[in-house]
Amino acid sequence: MKIDLNKLTKRFLLGEAAGKKTPSVRAYVESVIGILEQVVPRSQRESRQLSVAKQHLAEIKKLNRRLEEKIKLLEEQITILEESN
Repeated sequence: MKIDLNKLTKRFLLGEAAGKKTPSVRAYVESVIGILEQVVPRSQRESRQLSVAKQHLAEIKKLNRRLEEKIKLLEEQITILEESN
């Protein structure tokens, strides 16, 4: 999956100028993944470091998704509690 970093950057800058909300953690992670995909390692060491960085980002994406699900659930519970009062 290839990400057009120029388009992503343009959307980010235009969104900020228009007063839209800031990009999500997911957008930042995807941007960093795209940048790492374009880096060409010059040695085995750099290759391993890139691999570890990509694995860490994948883990961050997973944890972020879980947190978003928990937040959504908690917001629903708050709404239910507010309605019952």
